[in-house]
Amino acid sequence: MDYEIENLPMFYIAGLAIRTINKDGQAANDIGSLWQRFTQENLAEKLEDREGNELYCVYTDYESDHNDYYTAILGCKVSSIEYLPEGFTGKAIPAGKYRVFTPVGKFPANIGATWQHIWQSDIQRTYTADFDVYDTAGKAFEDIESKVYVAVD
Repeated sequence: MDYEIENLPMFYIAGLAIRTINKDGQAANDIGSLWQRFTQENLAEKLEDREGNELYCVYTDYESDHNDYYTAILGCKVSSIEYLPEGFTGKAIPAGKYRVFTPVGKFPANIGATWQHIWQSDIQRTYTADFDVYDTAGKAFEDIESKVYVAVD
C-alpha cells in the first residue's frame, strides 16, 4: 500500500471521546456510535474555534499498542481547547513524523481495510496519536474521502 511521510506541527482536536479496544469489533461499534451522534446532532457547529470543515478521528492514549485499549476522539481541528462545550474532549496532537495512507474504495470499508494493512505490517509506530481525516463536504457517505496518519519514528 502506497504512503507518504509528513512532518506535522502540533495541533488541537476537540470532539466526542470513547475508550475502546479493537477486539471483537468493539472499536468499530463504538466509533460508529460516535459518528452517528456527531453527525446527527451537528456537533461540529458547537465548536467556535473550528479550523476547516474536515472531520478527524484520533486514536490516542494507547495502553500499549493497537491490541489494547485506547481513546478515540471524533471531532474537528480547533485553534484552542481552552473553552469547550460540555461533553467535548480536547487533545493536543503532538508534532511528529507521520506515515500517510490514502484509502481507496468505498467508505467506510476502505478505512477498515487500510487499518487492517497497518496492523499487519511491521511499521515502527510510536503510538502517540494516530488519526484519520475525512473530507465530508458535499459527498455521499460512501464517497467520503479520507487519509490515515500513523505516527512513526
